[in-house]
Amino acid sequence: PTTQNVAADNGIVLVITVPKGIDKPYQDKDGVFWVKSGSDERKATSREEIKRMFTNDESLHADEMPVRDTSIDDFDLAYFSRFFEKNYEAPLSAQITDITTLLENMHLMNKNHLSISGYLLFAKYSYFFKLPAFIVKAVAFFGNSVTDTKYIDSRDIIGKLEDVYRGCISFFDNNLRHVQGDQDFNSLGALEIPLSVLQELTVNALIHRDYLISAAVRIFIFHDRIEIISPGHLPNSLTVESIKLGTSTIRNSLLSSFATKILPYRGIGTGIKRAVKDYPHITFEDDRTGNQFRVTIIRREITEQ
Repeated sequence: PTTQNVAADNGIVLVITVPKGIDKPYQDKDGVFWVKSGSDERKATSREEIKRMFTNDESLHADEMPVRDTSIDDFDLAYFSRFFEKNYEAPLSAQITDITTLLENMHLMNKNHLSISGYLLFAKYSYFFKLPAFIVKAVAFFGNSVTDTKYIDSRDIIGKLEDVYRGCISFFDNNLRHVQGDQDFNSLGALEIPLSVLQELTVNALIHRDYLISAAVRIFIFHDRIEIISPGHLPNSLTVESIKLGTSTIRNSLLSSFATKILPYRGIGTGIKRAVKDYPHITFEDDRTGNQFRVTIIRREITEQ
């Protein structure tokens, strides 16, 4: 800490400056982590909360964590080879002699296990088997309440991240109205919500969700609206207003870097801004109590009838 004497009208003010530590988070002598709670402090009690303290300090990245009980045998080498050749303009076989070393260097493996990013992107089998919470649960309801007992369509969307993305778009395509507009009679019609909006918001949910939370992304299509609910509130100091202006903090940097090569994703923080521009009838809720982020899209074709 540094101190400074500052002259004031009624005497001298002693200013004490304590810089941020360089090896956070810290434990006390009993090994307890403490967090601020308003003007008070409390013990960090859950594993997820302690993990998040490390994540916020960038000493732990959820998407780089190893997935236990996985190995190179779970890796879809044929799929990765096509990805590698397309994006690096060279056959995989000409570049490596040891695939495990390459994957470790790319952070797709960690300590001989696939990392979360490696598994989500390139697993041979659906990650439902090793990461069962990291799926998308999609339901299309007849009415406007999640408590309705009857639904039109319900799916658990699983697979590689690319497959999950395509499955989500397919679910929207099958359960939203197609509007003829200015198209000819034989056309299929355009979705009532612009496809670009659904793509941006779906990619955002898959890439920027909190992978320290064991919960599924949920897509609900109601009669009057669509809800996309992602585990985890906005990270750090981000707010709803700031993301609408294009401000971003990348929570899963490794996953994001690969997603730019696999999904329609640019990774420059403008997705939300573009979605709102293309379709202004969208609201966002950063639910810090429930630790989730909710996007609500109003179905104007329905509500204006």
